[in-house]
Amino acid sequence: MENVSNGTARSGRCVFETGGKVPTEVYTMSVTLTEKAASEVMKIITDQKLEDGTNLRVGVAGGGCSGFQYSLGFDTQFDPKADTKTDQHGVAVVVDKKSDLFLDGTTLDFHEGIDKRGFTFNNPNASKSCGCGSSFQA
Repeated sequence: MENVSNGTARSGRCVFETGGKVPTEVYTMSVTLTEKAASEVMKIITDQKLEDGTNLRVGVAGGGCSGFQYSLGFDTQFDPKADTKTDQHGVAVVVDKKSDLFLDGTTLDFHEGIDKRGFTFNNPNASKSCGCGSSFQA
């Protein structure tokens, strides 16, 4: 844990507001955003002229052909009781605590190739996923 003089503490990928006090709990974000994915997210935010303070919300919902499906969206809402939030490569990433259980260790990347273009989830908790890659079974 690295203490920073401006009242924050840094651990791994997370920065915690501490008000100058030593944090009692360290939390590691369940979702890791790659630099390429972060760059694409920032491009979308700029192109769509989304307001300052816009978060990338990553989650899981029931549905899809395998039982659960990934959700990605933008919003400005953050509830510290229900969500976790980190800054990754300049993008504020928010995950609700229920989705955390299914997304632990997941890497969100952006693929751009001749075969497909879009965000991809590499989820070590997925025991099965569908061909489109947007739903999974845990």
